[in-house]
Amino acid sequence: MKLAVLGAGAWGTALAVQACNRHDVVLWARDAAQGHAMARDRVNARYLPGVTLPDSLRITESLDDAADADLTIVATPMGGLRATLARVQHQRNVVWVCKGFEHATGLLGHEVAVQVAPARATCVLSGPSFADEVARGQPTALVAASDSADLCRLVAEALRSDSLRIYTSADPIGVEVGGAVKNVLAIATGLCDGLAAQAGNRAAAPGLNARAALITRGLAEMTRLGVALGANAETFMGLSGLGDLVLTATGDLSRNRRVGLQLAQGKTLSQVLNELGHVAEGVVTAPMVLQRARAAGVDMPITQAVVAVLDGELSAARGVQLLMSREPRAEADGVTGVG
Repeated sequence: MKLAVLGAGAWGTALAVQACNRHDVVLWARDAAQGHAMARDRVNARYLPGVTLPDSLRITESLDDAADADLTIVATPMGGLRATLARVQHQRNVVWVCKGFEHATGLLGHEVAVQVAPARATCVLSGPSFADEVARGQPTALVAASDSADLCRLVAEALRSDSLRIYTSADPIGVEVGGAVKNVLAIATGLCDGLAAQAGNRAAAPGLNARAALITRGLAEMTRLGVALGANAETFMGLSGLGDLVLTATGDLSRNRRVGLQLAQGKTLSQVLNELGHVAEGVVTAPMVLQRARAAGVDMPITQAVVAVLDGELSAARGVQLLMSREPRAEADGVTGVG
């Protein structure tokens, strides 16, 4: 089978490295200079240093080389999904791995795909996965979600390996909401952990108890929004919901968590993003999540606090304090209700 991976960031490169063990794989780099360097040095020095690119992996700067692929994997940031889907709208089997709500429109990936190519079946691949571990062949489980069962099975069969297990789902809305919102919640837990590190053992400082509360209540927020947008509540207890949330909120490789950690140190958002050097989707996604939640009448206090901190309206400490001082309520209402 011929696979085309569009986007030579960390995640696209990792999938390409794994897939070329079984398939003919071409990796498209939008940046020609980056593509030339990767082809010459057999390493993605910027996004995935330390991982050797197999000799069988073809790297190109021309989308024409990907035109006859049996499966096209879009691995751009969320901001590049629309333009990339438009450029490959005649290819028959397309799956994307970006997570978020499109900036300005607030649309999820499947909603963008309907606008670009309404007649084509598409799929989203998501779940708890750091690119570095996937590239190194460490055990990982993901979920492929689509309205097309045939396309789900194709993606699962094409990408499975001894270290990569692919489940299938008929709930692309839920899978996409989970993948998007968990990045926002990872910023929140980063803020909490960063404040804890700054305060040490001082009384009233947030600690592991607060982190657990944020993750649990964040899952409730995620589920509320997903159900309001048409998802199945059960999806959020799976890989793309709880699984991805736990990984991104607690793992040291999480870029979104690092954003929260550094904001808690008193750095400005621009300083944090400049030092990070990579896309942290939660920063762009947070206001879009809040926008969709308000339109749907869904209460998302953690997301609202993250947006206020990112906008500079609240300090990290004040944001966490406001969340912990909310009025008491029945726990179940936080999952199924709108209040």
